[in-house]
Amino acid sequence: MKRASTSFDINCVECSRLAGFLKTVKQQYPDYYAKPVAPFGVARPKLLIVGLAPGMHGANASGRPFTGDHAGILLYKMLYKHGFSNQPISQHQNDSLKLIDCRITNAVKCLPPGNKPTGSEIATCNRYLKAELELTAKHAVYLCLGQISHKAVVKALGLRQSDIPFQHGRAHWLENGKTIVDSYHCSRYNTQTRRLTEAMFDDIFRHIREELV
Repeated sequence: MKRASTSFDINCVECSRLAGFLKTVKQQYPDYYAKPVAPFGVARPKLLIVGLAPGMHGANASGRPFTGDHAGILLYKMLYKHGFSNQPISQHQNDSLKLIDCRITNAVKCLPPGNKPTGSEIATCNRYLKAELELTAKHAVYLCLGQISHKAVVKALGLRQSDIPFQHGRAHWLENGKTIVDSYHCSRYNTQTRRLTEAMFDDIFRHIREELV
């Protein structure tokens, strides 16, 4: 049996529901990227940010994680403020934005209907995330945006979920010298309901900077 590749595949159609949905979206929005969205940033990051999945009018449209949607506004502002990017705004895939010591990816690389991937879709995509985690720097920080992203990272590391529960603002120091930091997702819903405020997100990034000293 041929072994499934762990390298990102822009042509991946293993999840038939997602592949079919992307095909429909492309018909509705011909100018949208509407394909699996690749990670973005440096090859061996000190900070790997893991989101949930591409947003319909964000990464699914632009082809770059958190670019073009509301969630990216706060994320890229924080990245710039804390020295992880060269500019505070992410507009489109071909702008001049560059990440510094940082890489951004998603637990699921394809846009899911209703922004809700199934458990099997998360599991299928997990091998790509596992490979990305292995390419991080020696004492890297994994910033998990939301519980699904957190669980995907824990699964990719081969650890027990019960040993590493999700909790906003919590750091989990791993035996391999790396650290998981949890945050609520910077989605429009979370920021507008103030479940996640700018000050709270700022605290997360200040903590990450302390971890990376």
